[in-house]
Amino acid sequence: MKLYYDVIVIGGGHAGCEAAMAAANMGARTCLVTMDMNKIAQMSCNPAVGGIAKGQIVREIDALGGGMALVTDATAIQFRMLNRSKGPAMWSPRAQCDRGKFIWKWREMLDKTENLDIWQDQAESIEKTSSADLLVKTIWGVEIYAKSVIVTAGTFLNGLMHIGRKQVQGGRCAEPPSLHLTESINSLGISSQRMKTGTPVRIDRKSVDFSQTEVQNGEADFHRFSFFETEQRKLKQLPCWTLNTNPECHKALLEGLADSPLYNGQIHSIGPRYCPSVETKLITFPEREKHPLFLEPEGEDTDEMYLNGFSSSMPMEVQLNALRKIPALRNLRVYRPGYAIEYDFFDPTQLHHSLESKMVPGLFFAGQVNGTTGYEEAAGQGLVAGVNAAIYAGADATGGNQAQPFVMKRDESYIGVLIDDLVTKGVDEPYRMFTSRAEYRILLRQDDADARLTEKAYSLGIAKLDRYEMWMEKKQHINDIEEFCKNHSLKPKVLNTYLESIGSTPLHTGMKLFDLIARPEITLKGVAEVIPQLKEIINADASISESRREEICEAAEIKMKYSGYIVRERQVAEKMHRLEDIKIRGHFDYASMDSLSTEARQKLEKINPETLAQASRIPGVSPSDINVLLVLMKR
Repeated sequence: MKLYYDVIVIGGGHAGCEAAMAAANMGARTCLVTMDMNKIAQMSCNPAVGGIAKGQIVREIDALGGGMALVTDATAIQFRMLNRSKGPAMWSPRAQCDRGKFIWKWREMLDKTENLDIWQDQAESIEKTSSADLLVKTIWGVEIYAKSVIVTAGTFLNGLMHIGRKQVQGGRCAEPPSLHLTESINSLGISSQRMKTGTPVRIDRKSVDFSQTEVQNGEADFHRFSFFETEQRKLKQLPCWTLNTNPECHKALLEGLADSPLYNGQIHSIGPRYCPSVETKLITFPEREKHPLFLEPEGEDTDEMYLNGFSSSMPMEVQLNALRKIPALRNLRVYRPGYAIEYDFFDPTQLHHSLESKMVPGLFFAGQVNGTTGYEEAAGQGLVAGVNAAIYAGADATGGNQAQPFVMKRDESYIGVLIDDLVTKGVDEPYRMFTSRAEYRILLRQDDADARLTEKAYSLGIAKLDRYEMWMEKKQHINDIEEFCKNHSLKPKVLNTYLESIGSTPLHTGMKLFDLIARPEITLKGVAEVIPQLKEIINADASISESRREEICEAAEIKMKYSGYIVRERQVAEKMHRLEDIKIRGHFDYASMDSLSTEARQKLEKINPETLAQASRIPGVSPSDINVLLVLMKR
């Protein structure tokens, strides 16, 4: 059987779902090829979305018209805003989700997406054809042709699972690996390497003594992930619990270390440094007598629980014996032990910023196959790859075939930072997003992702009219509040009673409300209680829900508090844009340039950066090397 599409997406994980939906929303006839339609968007590890920096990515996906935030809000069983002890620029949303309902909400969303077909099968090879199309062959003998193909196969490429000395082929527990696709891609001139990740034990809730744990409740305020969603907390909200390992637990683990695949030579691939296995924690921090663990529910109707912090590939009996040394888990029963998994990935420096292969036109890669880890990082890449695959296939919103690739700069989004890091620097361990990776953190706040990206998404066609109109309405309300604060002066007698009540320094002279809001202890809602005109502006539109009104107030307040920092950071970003405008690809024979350092010549020749700014971010390329290129460009 032969099938014909504009875009084929291989893999139905978080990258694949976003890629398929984005390409279809762009107007491309899209086929999502997945091994199991009942496990689309499976949360292979923790059923949680967001967290530090990751929450910002999910907000950006939502602002761009993606699905992850909507699905998360619909299936959340706990929501928290992390980093509240820091300034609002560092706040990060996180939600614990119902694993099963998350899958079916994504299925519902994909089933309702026009231009999108789902085909349950396994891709076995990718070939170039004489017509410049790409051909995907499946294990069932189906041939699917398309102008663009996106590979989002996650951990399934030659996946090998480890529990102690036992090894089982698989892309996920109880699921088969993809055994020939890597070799097919290698034959196209694209190199691959191996990486490793792991997942913890799954615990039966009925066997836990919760009196030996500390409860960790969620939040019930207006915050959520999607800017577009208005309904709050659809599912039952559940707590998580915290507990700790102890010396007895550590002793049991160390006694079994000889059988750990990480330390007996069984695993050679690279694992995540920032999310180590529990045995690695013991070796790295031998002086610590305890390590924190987080017991988290997997759904509102199941007893299955996830033990965050206890990722391990130790033998089953070692894991269970060690855990039963913890008071809360004395009578522990489990559904399955933790395990490690090795899998293939492709060096992301082989990609353009559009996530298209430099070797094979029309072939795109997204997700863990690019050396990343995390649902959010995968989904962000998937959306960008989906848009660019549709553009390549000629299905952009304008109907033209010459549209430029969709690429976000580092000051536009965390997704832009993520992709630029991947294609410019490559990876030497599974890449995870941190706020520290972004040099423009004040510009990339979680509260203003829609301000940065929704109009751009609407112009592309991935955000629809209703989302665009909602943002324009919100934008107008924020501007109204901001303009009033800029133009309204206050006398001390109006506000001093309020200021003294919250411990803020009283006024001695008049002050613009805009300047007063800059004080960290001042809130817009608090000031509105003593300034009737401001309260009228906030409540002017009676059709807006209370949660939306609070969202608007918070966005306006944060924007005013950070106004000075925003201006300065924007100036820095614009200076860097001048280097982004200097195109250098094709201008130099780096290997023959003795004025550059040896390392710079090697790195520049390998990566072949598009711009001088990208060259400046390559590890091993020094400021003096950039100055050499800049001087030569001026000549």
